[in-house]
Amino acid sequence: MKALIALIPAALLALSACASAPVQTPQDAFFARLTELCGRTFHGRVAADDTNDPNFAGKALVMHVRDCSATEIRIPFHVGEDHSRTWVITRTGAGLRLKHDHRHADGTPDVLTWYGGDTATPGTAERQEFPVDAESIALFTREGRTVSNTNVWAIEIRPGSEYVYELARPGGRLFRVAFDLSRPVANP
Repeated sequence: MKALIALIPAALLALSACASAPVQTPQDAFFARLTELCGRTFHGRVAADDTNDPNFAGKALVMHVRDCSATEIRIPFHVGEDHSRTWVITRTGAGLRLKHDHRHADGTPDVLTWYGGDTATPGTAERQEFPVDAESIALFTREGRTVSNTNVWAIEIRPGSEYVYELARPGGRLFRVAFDLSRPVANP
């Protein structure tokens, strides 16, 4: 009996450790997958483009997963010699946020910059969707780009295989760029 009573404190301690361990959400798992890519560079290809955007045709597509912290990851996305784009993924109190930081060659912000959205659902460890937010709708409306007011962006991460950036508009646009995670390249 004494041996059984002696085991009770150890069992309670083990149970309390389990109870205090934070529950990992799909967004936590997704952010962890993204964090694993920090400091690495990958080549990509256009996987879907229903408008055949000439800005991407035949150009080298490269993403650099850089500037990583516990709350934010910045991913410059180069299209040929155009280094104006950076995806910024941030943890928020309610989930994740994706913003697009567009800059001119001299570093000044483009008129269409800092648009994006927040996750509206938990998503999965593999895919997170970011519907356009009110701030972005106001920007698009002000700049005469109301076609973008229904944008939904998504990012998919399949570890060791593929990272996909997607822009979709209901009843309209589909654009996807896929990056090969199995073959990192030297950082420039």
